[in-house]
Amino acid sequence: MVSHKNLSADNSVLLVIDIQDKLSPAISEFTDLLGWAIKIAKVSGLFKIPSIVTEQYPQGLGGTNSLLKNTLINAQTVEKTHFSACNEPAFNAVFTKLTRSQIIVIGTEAHVCVLQTCLDLIAQGFEVHVAADAVGSRNTMHKSLALEQLQQAGAIITSVESIIFQWTKNAALPEFKAVLSIIK
Repeated sequence: MVSHKNLSADNSVLLVIDIQDKLSPAISEFTDLLGWAIKIAKVSGLFKIPSIVTEQYPQGLGGTNSLLKNTLINAQTVEKTHFSACNEPAFNAVFTKLTRSQIIVIGTEAHVCVLQTCLDLIAQGFEVHVAADAVGSRNTMHKSLALEQLQQAGAIITSVESIIFQWTKNAALPEFKAVLSIIK
């Protein structure tokens, strides 16, 4: 069992799974999901947290939402066809170079690509934090069941704001004003 520590910006990776243009109209409450995704992306940039973006079959589903993509600084994008990004050699090549153990996950669909990727990351011994307000599915029940399954498997189900404040740690930090302006 992975020991769960308070999140650290120095030990975190932001994993953005398949927040793609052609899939987004079908995702329940997508506008809210995108808003939270953009907030966490902005703060990850502030703290220089590396991010990996996956795109499931972009030829068919389009690229990552442009508003989000423009917010992600230093993101590496990996195309995939496997539902679990962990089954893609290109993902593993990028991922293993980061040598960080806390994986912050946002994306779609909660019950398919998010679920399978997270289960594989947990099996590999990573500490997986899923921002429930920044993941989605077409069907809200499918999202709920996926989050429940992930929690039972050892993932920490949390929120974007909780993650942001764990990264920030201290209201006296120079970054705190910028963080506040992002989350308000």
